[in-house]
Amino acid sequence: MKPVQLILIGVASVAALGAGFMIMNLNNQPAPVAGQPVAAQPQIKLKKVLIARETIPMGSALGDARIAWQDWPADSVSEGYILQETTPEAQKDFAPTIARATFFPGEPIREAKIVRSDSGYLSAILPAGKRAMAVRVKADTSAGGFILPNDRVDLISNYTKDETQVTETVLKNIRILAIDQLIEEKEGQKAQVGQTATLELTEAQVEVVTEAKSLAGNNLILVLRSIEDAQEKNGKTRKRGRGKVKVIRYGKATEIKAGN
Repeated sequence: MKPVQLILIGVASVAALGAGFMIMNLNNQPAPVAGQPVAAQPQIKLKKVLIARETIPMGSALGDARIAWQDWPADSVSEGYILQETTPEAQKDFAPTIARATFFPGEPIREAKIVRSDSGYLSAILPAGKRAMAVRVKADTSAGGFILPNDRVDLISNYTKDETQVTETVLKNIRILAIDQLIEEKEGQKAQVGQTATLELTEAQVEVVTEAKSLAGNNLILVLRSIEDAQEKNGKTRKRGRGKVKVIRYGKATEIKAGN
């Protein structure tokens, strides 16, 4: 017999002996005793967190049926979550509160997104120090009607003074709170053509818009801004009398100071 054949036979014999030894050890393992507990696997620690059971639109009450307790991994509980162990009556206490922003199904309820208020929903979602002021608009003065709540706009005034057409930017980067009675974009809705736009303003800006309305009447124009501009300083105003507008009359161009 050739040496190679002898080596192969030897290797096969050793492998067979090893396999037989392992089988014997497995057979000699003691059988589990009936009723004896099996070693439990490590379990994830859970906590009860208050969550939204369904979509809760901005400006609406949470309601007892819309919120519920849900098991949540303790390691994933973030600051601001409402826990049953610390506030067991939270489901009842938070039912009458108002959503400052939309909650989606399964989203934890957080104090930062709710407000306690006995007044109307618009005043509830209005940030502290801000005012809500309505201006009349039409499709041709509001970006063709393509403006929705939470969009940002520039407010333009257009009026006639001394037989001269004057146009000036009154306010920049102003947030739209509502269009008519709509305070939140509806799913699939691309535009809202309304007659009234409610603006989020400071107290000083309210005075500016009031003056602009008295001059321009219903000729206030809302110019829709890009979403990329939302990071700019909000509500920047142009000082009256410094802007210039080019007016063409009888074929002759003339620059005038807006607001003078």
